[in-house]
Amino acid sequence: MFKKLIKEFKDFALKGNVIDLAVGVIIGGAFGKVVTAVIDIFLQPLLDSLPKMEGGGTGFAGSLLSFLGVLVEFILTALVLFLIIKAVNGAKKLNKKPEAPAAPTTRDCPFCCSSVSIKATRCPHCTSVLPEYKP
Repeated sequence: MFKKLIKEFKDFALKGNVIDLAVGVIIGGAFGKVVTAVIDIFLQPLLDSLPKMEGGGTGFAGSLLSFLGVLVEFILTALVLFLIIKAVNGAKKLNKKPEAPAAPTTRDCPFCCSSVSIKATRCPHCTSVLPEYKP
């Protein structure tokens, strides 16, 4: 019974989906650090330079300003994340080589203009003998 449990766990843990998820979580954590660094280095000084309420703001006004600060930070974080992902996707497109066009599989019959297989020696529509195909 214990061996069966270990075998089931091994099958579960070594499935591609679980490993992909683990890699995604690790990369996500590292990416979160990159985003945090960008915000701390570039955006936080901009936020700190904005005018502040005297006395830090108390009551409803202080809560509203605190909420707005969190909202602005979220929007800036999302913007930074968007720009980084856009740059990565653009770099991926630069490295892609164009695919070669697929070889044709059909040709037109010179007698009836019907589409026939390249390998055909006789047209199935007009029964004419087809000349040898030369690309």
